[in-house]
This record gives sequence, C-alpha cells and structure tokens, in this order.
Amino acid sequence: MGTEAEAEAEAAEVVESVSDLAVQDPPGEEFSAADLRWVKYASSEHQRDDVALIPYERMDAFIAGECSNPECPTRFHIERGRKRDRGTLREVRSDDYLLYRMYWCSFGPENYGEGGTILPSRKYRLNTRNRAARPQSMRGCTCHFAIKRLYARPSLVLIIYHERRHINKSGFICHGPLDRDAIGPGARRVPYVGSEIQQQTMSLIYLGVPEENILQTHMEGIHRYCGSDAKVDSLASQYVQKLGMIIKRSTHELDLDDQASIRMWVDRNKKSVFYYQDSTDTDAFVLGIQTEWQLQQMIRFGHQDLLASHSSFGVSKLKYPLHTLLVFDSRQHALPVAWIITRSVTKQDTLRWMKALTERIYSVDSTWRIGGFVIDDPASELDPIRDVFSCPILFSLWHIRRTWLKNIIKKCSNSEVQREMFMQLGKVMYSIWSEKNPMDALEQLFQDFVDQTTFIQYFKSFWVPKLEMWIDTIRSLPLASQESSGTIEGYHLKLKVKAYDDSQLDALQRVDWLVHKLTTELHSSYWLNLYADESGSFPEVKAEYIASTSWHRALQIPDDAVIFDDKEPFSAKVTSQKDTSQMWTVWNPGSEFSLCDCSWSMQGNLCKHIIKVNMMCGPRKDFQPSLSFQSFQRVLLDLWQKPMDDSFSLDLSVAWVMQMQERIQKVTELATADGIAEVSNRLPIQWTNKKGRKVAAKRTSPLRVLPHSNGIVQKDFTPKKNRKRKRLSTVSG
Repeated sequence: MGTEAEAEAEAAEVVESVSDLAVQDPPGEEFSAADLRWVKYASSEHQRDDVALIPYERMDAFIAGECSNPECPTRFHIERGRKRDRGTLREVRSDDYLLYRMYWCSFGPENYGEGGTILPSRKYRLNTRNRAARPQSMRGCTCHFAIKRLYARPSLVLIIYHERRHINKSGFICHGPLDRDAIGPGARRVPYVGSEIQQQTMSLIYLGVPEENILQTHMEGIHRYCGSDAKVDSLASQYVQKLGMIIKRSTHELDLDDQASIRMWVDRNKKSVFYYQDSTDTDAFVLGIQTEWQLQQMIRFGHQDLLASHSSFGVSKLKYPLHTLLVFDSRQHALPVAWIITRSVTKQDTLRWMKALTERIYSVDSTWRIGGFVIDDPASELDPIRDVFSCPILFSLWHIRRTWLKNIIKKCSNSEVQREMFMQLGKVMYSIWSEKNPMDALEQLFQDFVDQTTFIQYFKSFWVPKLEMWIDTIRSLPLASQESSGTIEGYHLKLKVKAYDDSQLDALQRVDWLVHKLTTELHSSYWLNLYADESGSFPEVKAEYIASTSWHRALQIPDDAVIFDDKEPFSAKVTSQKDTSQMWTVWNPGSEFSLCDCSWSMQGNLCKHIIKVNMMCGPRKDFQPSLSFQSFQRVLLDLWQKPMDDSFSLDLSVAWVMQMQERIQKVTELATADGIAEVSNRLPIQWTNKKGRKVAAKRTSPLRVLPHSNGIVQKDFTPKKNRKRKRLSTVSG
C-alpha cells in the first residue's frame, strides 16, 4: 500500500505557476486541510510543496478548522512573518507576497521533554522527561504551514503546507489522544489539554477562584474536543486538583543560593528569557523576561503604536529594581510585554537588552515598528531608544505628580495646606512654558510654607538637586497625555499590590521570588483579563478589567454631574454616582496638579473626578491648557520658527505640519463620531482589483515623513484606528 501511494504521489501533476491553481472556497464557518484539494507546487523557492489557493477573507476560517482537528487538537502560533508594500516590486512573480506568515503547531518545534540534565547544586539527575507531559511543554511537533497573500492578487491567499502530520522528527505522533507516550491515567483516551485551557485554569487558581468554578470552566474547555463523559469528567477533576496542588506547593527557591536559583530558572525557561547577563566583577546582573504570550501582544498592540516604560520599581525594597515595557491594548489599558530586572542603567547594558528584544520581535515580524516611546524617568538613556526603536520619545509626569502628592499628604496634616502646596508645585511645572523662571516659583514655595519644615526639608534634600534635570527633560521632550499617565499609574498600583502582599518579607531580596511573582500571578492576571474581554467569558472579570483605569471610570460620569461655580473659580464639584447626596470637590481644575478630597486621590492617586473635571475644562476658555497640550504647541512653534524663508527646510516643515494636521483631524473625527463604523463608511476606497490590472491604484498621502527627536527623517508609521482584532487561532466552542 505504501509503495502504491508513493508512486501515485510521484505521478501527480506538478504545478509551476500559482496562476494555474483553482481558487477553493469550502462551505461552512470553518474548514480544514481535509476539505481542500492539495496540489504539488515547484519553483525556485518551493520544492514540490503541497499548496492550495483560497480567498484571503477565509484565512481565519482555515486556521480555526486546523486547530479543531479531533485527532490532534492544538493552536497555531506565528513563528515568523514578513510584509511588503504595494509598488515595491518592479517585476512580479505569480507567488510574490504582500503578507507572509509561518504558522507552527503550538506543541513545536522545540522538544523540551528530551532527556535530562544535571542541574547545578543537585546531587541527583532530575527526570525532565516527566515534565514533557505537562500541557505547556513543547513536544517537538513538526506540523507547520505558511500563508502568502499574493502581491498580484491581494484577495487570494496561497497556503503552503510543509508538514501536515502532527509528528516529531522520529515520525511518531507527539501529542493528542493518539500519543502513546502521554503520561497520566487514561491520557490516551482523553484529548491533550491545550495550552489555552491550561493557562486559563492556572490563572483562575492564582486569582483565588473557588475550585468548583474552576472545574466547571475547565470541563467546558475539555468538552470542546470530546463529548461529556463520566470518565472524562473524573479525569478533568483529578487534573484540576493536581494542578492546584502543584501551584500551592511550588516555590521560588530552586536553590538556597539566589544566584544559583535564578540560573536554574533561566535554564528551565529559555523560551521566556530574551536576555540574560550574570553578575560578575565587570558586568552587572541583567535579566530580560518575555513569555510567548507577551511577545504576541507586543507585536499585536505595539506595532505603529506607543510603547511605554515603567522604570525603577522597588529601588529601595527589591534586590534589583524592575523595569517594565508596556503596550496599550484595544481599550488603552497598559499591558506588560517585557520585564527587565537590573540595577544597571548604563547606555551599554540598556542597548544590549533592547537590541535582544527587538531582534526577537523581528524574527517573527520583520516589519514591526512603534510610533513613539514614553519614558517616566529623566535619567533614562535616550540614545539606545533612538538607535534601536528609531521613534519619537515622549515624557510622562505620572511619577513626579504621584510622589509629590503622596509626600505632601504624608508630611502635612492640614488639608488646606496640602491643597495650597500642591497647587504651588503645579505652578512650578507650568512656569516651564512661560517666561517665568521655575526656580522663582520654587523659592516662593519655600517662603510661603516655611513652617512646613518636614516637607520642605525632604524636598530640598531629595528633589532640589535633580529638579533641574527634570525641568530640562520636560522642556526638551513632548509630554504624554493625562490618559496615558493614568494608565501607567494603574499598572504601577496593580504591580505594587502583587509584589508587596507577600508575608515573607525576606523574599523581597531574592530575584527568584520576584521572577516567580511576575511569571505566575501577575502574568496570569493580565492573561485572564484580556481573554475575558475578547472572548466574552467571565463577565465579572471583564467588568473589573474595563473599570481598572481612572480614565474609563471618568467616562462613566455624566457631564451634568460636574458643577462649576463662577464665585469659586479654583474648585469644581462632582456628584457621586453611588450616593447622589454626596459631592466631591476638585481644587485647581484643568491642571495635571489638581487635587480631590475623595479617598482615592488622598492616597496619592489620579482619581476619576479629577480626570472628568479636566475633560470638562478642556473646551472652556477660562482654564489654561494642559501641560501636554502646551508642549504640543511648543513643537508646532519650533517647526514654524526654525526654517529660513524660501528654503528646503521650510518645505519640510510644512510637510511635517500638514501631516500632523491630518492626524489630528482623523483623531478628532473618531472622537466625535458615534462609532468606528460611522468613520469607516466615509473613508475612500484604498485600492480596487480589476481584471487585467497589473498594479493596484492605491491612494496615498504625498506627505509620508515625520520629525523624530534625533533629527532623522523616517517613514511615517501612522497608528491604526482602535479596534479589537480577531484572534486567528480562536476555536468556537
């Protein structure tokens, strides 16, 4: 039989041009490789690969169908990808691509279950083969395929299946119910638990959800692959109990010596480490962590959008401070996509881990770029950011605002003095954009509050020596908005709760403890939040996630709940939504240095009442513009004043201004519209496909450059409109 099949395959017709392939469009919401007719395709790039041609709009349906294979249920992740713009090729072949992606089965390609290694500080050989049976482990699966959105026919996708069988390099099935080496009672009769179900169950355990609720959710996921059965339900219950015990008994201490323990963790979790530099006499300790899920979210939400830095967390409490890179998801919530643990802020070390991070991203998507980088520390090295990311740099005031307010509340007991002192510090910041000297406003602060010795002494000793550095940074970099500052602060608060709730106070001085916290509890929390929001599951988790930032809570306050009194121009009233008889007072409205008398604001946080009042103050002429808007005006004025008359510099400056005007107009249009659909219906058609057309007629703006903080002119990566993207690998239940 095998010989006949091989002979038949050899005799099959080999197609040498994609133009000779028929377009296939199987019926149904989903379809798989079994529903397609595969043809051998040979070219200079492909050596007799199985190919099929389908409509581009059905690509998600094919991927979902492949994930639902009952014999080998799985997910497919993007191993690497490339893009090119239309008009970049002079000569177009039939198989040239606009978009190229390589999809690989999530149980491969690496095999983390092969053999075993002698781990440091251990006298015995650890049986790592047993670890391979866990759902999150790689099993060496070689199943993978590629898709090409055709350059000549963008409405079509060419599927190239390199290996359709879910087998390892030895030719054996390596996962799923047919895997004979699966470990555990009845494992061969139960579909292999996918990584998504396992991560969901782990997240619920870490969040403290009752076990019966976890078991119910876990069974719903299992029933996607097999029908309800008493034996299946019993094994699922055993799995949840066992996973719960493993999590409860797990410890961060892999070795008594912290340095040896973290080496062991790095060795066991190579897929989650993008950079590691051990501490030596000449090199500082640097550990860069990014899980596969974080990598996908960084590519997904960071492309042509903002990347933010939350730096120097735990300087005084942790052994090594934590630096986090954040992207903003479809709801503009901060999502941690990389953690860097180090005390080194040198240009050399920063450049190393940034290059390692971007190289990892480019290996998946070579076209990935960001639109801007937000920093919160004026001591941050800017050259590595400009060299690696090649984008404008913005500065966020969230850290300085929060620190000043917390210390005023802590060191001053009189509420009226607290308000006046915080408003005076705000005047110091606002004087940066006026003709006044900020140091004069600071000297006035010292004179007016000379009796507040505790705070004045703290401010002079801690802030005065470095205040000039902060002022220079604020002058030289555009300022981030209040929304982004509040979002970064929201991540800071969640991180603080997770990191400092441990009863083992001595654990703060261990790196392995911090790594364990980040990669288990914090990672699971953000994974479940995003999963609940996009899948519609766990409505309570989704509701809490949506309301996790002060900006989104402020959007729920109606305009008529804000009251301005002309007799008291330095304050505004906000009616409580829970108790209409209660009102909160916001002093210094319209400023980033506003202060509210609610409990959340009195803890040093940016509350929803301040944000709502500032939203209402924006259009009113009797309030000064925000600091971020004033810095934006300064950028425009610099562009206006810089060029010489009748020069190329003038032409370039006009192009920059027109490009920014176009962006602002689009953002304003989207903000004032009832929804994205209303805006998209008014957009012109970008290109059309006609019979015989060789090159698509694509409308582009003649101005495609933007100014960068390092003076280099770059291609414009215009941010896409906010919208949630459909997950390619989602399997409908």
